[in-house]
Amino acid sequence: MTASPLIPVPIPDGVAALIGSCMPIHVLQAEIDAECAAREVYRFRDPLCAEDRADREHALSALALANKVLAAYNPLLILKPGRAR
Repeated sequence: MTASPLIPVPIPDGVAALIGSCMPIHVLQAEIDAECAAREVYRFRDPLCAEDRADREHALSALALANKVLAAYNPLLILKPGRAR
């Protein structure tokens, strides 16, 4: 028997707030920063001009910094560009 693929289900705001209240504030901020940076990285498509490359590198840097904080708290929280949560 094979397991059926899990379907992501949105959680109510109250549940999200309860989960968030159990995490340190700097981890919550890093999670928000990682989501924003990953979305920004995903926005850029080839071919890139010099200015777009610089913006993409800046977003990758922000993502790496946020992921460093997330990995220290829980390695499963790391976010990659283009990966939906």
